[in-house]
Amino acid sequence: MEFIEGSVSNAKPGQKVVLYAHSGLWWVQPFANQTLTSVQADSTWKNSTHLGSEYAALLVNPGYQPAAKLQVLPPVGGAVAAVTVKSGAAGGPTSLATKTIHFSGYDWTVRASGSDRGGEPLSYDPENVWVDAKGNLHLRMGERNGRWACAEVYLTRALGLGTYRFVVQDSAHLPVSAIVGLFTFDEQSLDQARNELDVELSRWGNENGKNAQYVVQPFYIPENVVRFNVPPGVITHEFRWASGSAAFQTLRGSSPNGAVIAKHEFTSGIPNAAGQTVHIDLYDYHHSRSGARDPVEVVIEKFDYLP
Repeated sequence: MEFIEGSVSNAKPGQKVVLYAHSGLWWVQPFANQTLTSVQADSTWKNSTHLGSEYAALLVNPGYQPAAKLQVLPPVGGAVAAVTVKSGAAGGPTSLATKTIHFSGYDWTVRASGSDRGGEPLSYDPENVWVDAKGNLHLRMGERNGRWACAEVYLTRALGLGTYRFVVQDSAHLPVSAIVGLFTFDEQSLDQARNELDVELSRWGNENGKNAQYVVQPFYIPENVVRFNVPPGVITHEFRWASGSAAFQTLRGSSPNGAVIAKHEFTSGIPNAAGQTVHIDLYDYHHSRSGARDPVEVVIEKFDYLP
């Protein structure tokens, strides 16, 4: 991320700036839950942005609700008082370098840009991801150069309906604010609905809480979340995604025939298969409140997909 700044002429009281960066789509900046930039008394404004090929600044009236991502910027009119677009400076950074790894027979993109997953801004560092000599995927979260950074990979292509299986070495050791997400999600969709299926390994900041859950998004519908406890050791998590249903189960060991720890089938609100790809994410829930400073690491032994 970099700083971006400018000035406004003849701004009216209460007007604010909305920023977008172009990378395939127009993405609101700096995060989906931080969309408005204040205009200062001297008519200047300043904020952070993810890198892109172009940058847009919109001057908007009070009450304007920006879209998180757009194919086309809104025109001037109504609540949009002004729009300006600038290309990335020649010779300067215009996009984030892409790192790809090979794991379990698939190519995965390593996240370099920030995210607001978990409800707050998070930084990601590609150096926090690697595959060892045994073929295991390592995700690390910790402080690097004075900045706390997370780790995520996602498949370079969508797989569609079928069985998704993840073998995790151990997650019971995770600190209370750490989250391992094993999920399907379409980064490029313009649909604001969170059409995803999740296995999430975390106590969500609650020392006495259960340390895992199955989710059909959106999570705020009680029937869409089933929580359970995962013991120490190697564990297999899987879900069978079909039209109109998603059957989850968690097993001891690395075999698909291991002893069942938990299982649940959802039959309501199941997303249709579109452009969703598999994501494996290690991130933090309100890290700034937890005070934790020790690095965290999780190891994924294997990923399988069966149509």
